[in-house]
Amino acid sequence: MDVLSDVISAMRIGVPHSSHTRRIAPWQDHFPAAPGAGFHIVLAGSCLLVPDDGAPLTLRVGDVAFLTRGVGHALTAVSGEIEAETVLLCGAYQLDPSRTHPLLDGLPQVLHLPARLGHDAAVRATVDLLASELEQNLPGSSSTVIALLDVLLLLILRTWLGETSHPATSWAAALQDPGIATALRTMHEDIARPWTIPELAAVAGMSRATLTRRFTALVERAPLAYLTWWRLTTAARLLRDSEATVAAIAAQVGYGSEYAFSAAFKRQHGLAPGRYRVIPERSLRTATK
Repeated sequence: MDVLSDVISAMRIGVPHSSHTRRIAPWQDHFPAAPGAGFHIVLAGSCLLVPDDGAPLTLRVGDVAFLTRGVGHALTAVSGEIEAETVLLCGAYQLDPSRTHPLLDGLPQVLHLPARLGHDAAVRATVDLLASELEQNLPGSSSTVIALLDVLLLLILRTWLGETSHPATSWAAALQDPGIATALRTMHEDIARPWTIPELAAVAGMSRATLTRRFTALVERAPLAYLTWWRLTTAARLLRDSEATVAAIAAQVGYGSEYAFSAAFKRQHGLAPGRYRVIPERSLRTATK
């Protein structure tokens, strides 16, 4: 898997949901803060997105607004409009607060893809399919909608991270740096391999010193420290999403013994693997503090 897909797979929990709505001005909908992420796409008309703690943002046809951390917000008709119709496609994703990734942590709380980006061919095609499935409610739509929501999440993030007109986050820069992106992808593709700095430098096509300096600056962890962190983050997902034994998961993420894995896991997550596996997701934030 590529890095972005890996990150989303590690964080996503539960089933995403979406809605296709029409509003006639004047109108207002409020969305309380929630753990997760969500999006609003304007299919017709316009509206204002008003974060609970931020400046209003005008959304027009083709615009995509992605809320990265479930911030509370309102959608409302544009001031002064009477009987104007707005058509919206909205969606929400649950994210595990115990498995956050710096790639998403570093993003603004609201990503705005104006129509010129929202009309990216892949984004547009997925939006059109999703809107059609929600509107027609045909047999199999439930499964189709979930799959399309997962695709749309990746496309929105990929489009924003690849855009150069906004201030780049360190992780956006890391994914656009050929050498660092290659090192990251290599570690993600073979997480259990006992990678060394010389091996990663050779894969990235740079010296050991350059790799360490650039990787640490952009990823905000040294290469092998990131590898350890990602192994244990992946292990957390496997503990919750699979029935594999702790010993099997330890081996899958590169640990030679269950004891060494358990000790490392507890240092990062604050809980032993077995305890982490059974504690309810909603309690993890408190339990791991």
